[in-house]
Formats: sequence, structure tokens, C-alpha cells
Amino acid sequence: MTAIETTLADRIDAVLPQTQCGKCGYPGCRPYAEAIGNGEADINQCPPGGAKGIQLLADLLGVDVKPLNPAFGMERPRLVAVINEAECIGCTKCLPPCPTDAILGANKHMHTVITDLCTGCELCVAPCPMNCIAMVQAANPEWTTADAERARLHYQARNRRMARLEAEKAERQLRQKQMLAKLRSAKNSA
Repeated sequence: MTAIETTLADRIDAVLPQTQCGKCGYPGCRPYAEAIGNGEADINQCPPGGAKGIQLLADLLGVDVKPLNPAFGMERPRLVAVINEAECIGCTKCLPPCPTDAILGANKHMHTVITDLCTGCELCVAPCPMNCIAMVQAANPEWTTADAERARLHYQARNRRMARLEAEKAERQLRQKQMLAKLRSAKNSA
């Protein structure tokens, strides 16, 4: 990828809502931005961005505005997740899919949503075996540039944390293999 393509993807990503919902058909806003920049995706695949987002992308890219492609969903007011805490069993299945760590909870303890961090992506709803997560209209139904930037920062922080945890896990597994090899070697030489 050239510097120009990276810059274009950065500019496209900057106007996307940063909900990281995947409704566009890509695993997040950045991959969608790269696909638009490479000509692999159209500007009308982001339901959270809606008509305003399509207009911003059209202006940025110098292309015609088009309606949201209904195959990717419908535009609607901003939603946030709410957990019925009385029904939550603390299974933690809602935690991994949350792109911004907006859900607070621990195994076998009730969970709650930090609404200021929730992007309304709905990724936590399907994994919940108790069906105790509902999407409700946010107090502020307008998703702002400040909201998008805050979501981007939390998403990036989550990705750094997940990468660090994965590296730590790989290091532990390597140490265990090395220890096991030493034990086998000591056993064989005895």
C-alpha cells in the first residue's frame, strides 16, 4: 500500500462513525475505509453513518451521493446496550465482542454497560444466552465526531490490550514448552 492510499484510508476512516459494528460487511471501520480507498467497497454500506456519513464520504471522494444500501441495514437513531442486571448470570460472553470495552463485569457476577463507551454496535446481544441485553435509544441520539473519536481511542486501546495479552499467552506457552523439553531431557538422561 502506498503512502497516498494510506492517507486516503486515514481520511475515509476519520469520517466513519467508529462503531466497529461490522454491518458494512467488514470487521471494523478501518478495514471498511481501506476497502473504500481501494475501490473494493461502496460509500453506502454504513448504517450507523447513515445519510450524513454517505454525504461526508461522497464529498471527500468527489463522487455522487447515493442512498444507504438496504442490504447492510437501515439508518436509525443511536442505540446503546442495556443489561437487565437481575437476569444477568455473569457468563462473560458479552465481553469479548465489545469493541470498546463498554461492558463491565466478571465471571459469575452481573454485568453493566458504561453507556458513554457504548457504540451501539449490537455485537454483545447475540452471544448472551439469557437474552438480557436490550438495545435502547441513547439519551443523545446524534452520534457526534467527538463520540467517534472517543470510540476510536477506546477501540485502539482495547486492541493494544488484546495484542499484549496474546503476546503474554504465547510467551507463557513457549516457557512451558521449554520447561517440558528440559524435564524430558533430564528424564531421558537419568
